[in-house]
Formats: sequence, structure tokens, C-alpha cells
Amino acid sequence: MFIDTYSRIHKNYVDLFLTEITNYYMTHTLKKEGDYSYIEVGEGTPIIILHGLMGGLSNFDGVTDFFSKNGYKVVIPELPIYTMSLLKTNVKTFAKYLHNFIEHKAYDEVILLGNSLGGHIGLYHTKLFPEKVKALVITGSSGLYESAMGSGYTKRSDYEVIKKKAQDVFYDPAVATKEIVDEVYETVNDRNKLVKTLAIAKSAIRHNMAKDLPNMKTSTCIIWGKNDTVTPPNVADEFHELLPNSDLFWIDKCGHAAMMEHPDEFNTILHKWLKDKKL
Repeated sequence: MFIDTYSRIHKNYVDLFLTEITNYYMTHTLKKEGDYSYIEVGEGTPIIILHGLMGGLSNFDGVTDFFSKNGYKVVIPELPIYTMSLLKTNVKTFAKYLHNFIEHKAYDEVILLGNSLGGHIGLYHTKLFPEKVKALVITGSSGLYESAMGSGYTKRSDYEVIKKKAQDVFYDPAVATKEIVDEVYETVNDRNKLVKTLAIAKSAIRHNMAKDLPNMKTSTCIIWGKNDTVTPPNVADEFHELLPNSDLFWIDKCGHAAMMEHPDEFNTILHKWLKDKKL
């Protein structure tokens, strides 16, 4: 059933989500308020970080530590990727959940920063609620890429195959530690999580942003790995072309998760951009 379903979906698009990896050792306290769990560090303009499909709050440790010490409040909500009902497991619902979280925190304006699926959620939220978004930052974002390449789905039970997929996310395969590979392996072999993954992949294709982007005037910083094989460089070029108020920056020898592979360079680029824009 899962293999047949997978084969009907664009392979690279689903691979994007299946290989959004996480190292879930938390270095910051997770706060809980009602329906929300989140990290909050620092003071100043809120930068809300939107993680990818598998959680990954600690993927942004370098960003969190840097910007919380340089005049910003860094907030990372735990998105209900696997806890929503199947019917509500889609990009639009997550964007509205983000809006409700922003209202809960009583933020007037925020900067949104998203990687991969998180970037797509940030884009869709900005489309729905532009007045709440002071600026948008996307890196390795979905929302455009629907290339039908490759075929079939390799066995989920094959650990070495999953390991290779995890390593392929990065320019340097050593970044994919055993803990990261184990997390991916557990996720893709969990029936509930796989069903939700497939639902999100279909939703991401359905909520393609190509026609919306030219109407989105929000200042947008695009930071992309030159060696990203999940969302290749031409995807960044297309985002830059379609978004009327965007700036594009490249990081060399870098794959899909720039904030993990090159946190110092990522932070330097983003910090300068924010200062130049007086954000």
C-alpha cells in the first residue's frame, strides 16, 4: 500500500520530506502553554524559526544562540506535524496554527525563518497574513519544486539505504551522524508518521506557491546551499525571480541544511541582511 502510494507522488518531493533530518538533543528549555510547546531565548524583535517535517528544533541551535545574543528574541514553536488529524495534516493548517501561535504570544510583527517544509509554511503564512510578517527568510524551502525524477521507493526497512538518503542531504556526509540516521529510520518505518508524511507531500504539491509569489511584497532573504541536491540551486533562482522583494545568497560546499552545515556563514549573511534592511 505505502509503496504504491509513494510511487504515485513525485519522488524527489517526498524524498525532500523523508530526509528532513533531526538531531533532537535539546540545549534549550521547551516551554509549554496550552496547545503550544516552544523554545524562547533572548529579547528583541521575534524571529520565529519553523522546523521541517521531523521536528528538528535543535537543527537551529547555532542560529538560536547567535541571534538571541544580538538583539533578537528567537522563538521555535513545535509544529503539530504528527499530532494533527489526517484531514488537517496540510500546509494551510500548519500556517494557520502558526498564526494562532503568534496571536497567543501577542506579537505585532515577526520575522519568519524556515527550512524546507518550514520555509513553505512561512511562505503560506505570509500569503495569508502579510501584515504580521516583518520579513521572511527561507533556506532549502519547498513550495515550488515538483520535478518528477526517479522512480519507485526503496525498502523502508533497509537501514543502509536510509543512511545514504540522510547523507545525501549534506555536502559533507559526515554531518549525518548515527543519531540522525536512526531518527530518520524510525520515522519512515512508523506507520502513522509515514501516512502523515505522504499526506504532507501531497499537500505541498497542492499548495504550490508559484502563482502567489509575485504578489508577495514582504522583504525576503533566500539563503541556499550551492550543492543542495534536495531543492537544487535552480529552485532558489526561481524563488528569487518570482518574489519581487527578495535577495539571494549562496553558501558554497553546502547541501540542504545550511544552518546545520555552515552555521557561522549562515548567521553572518542573515545578520548583515537584517541590519541592511534595518530589521
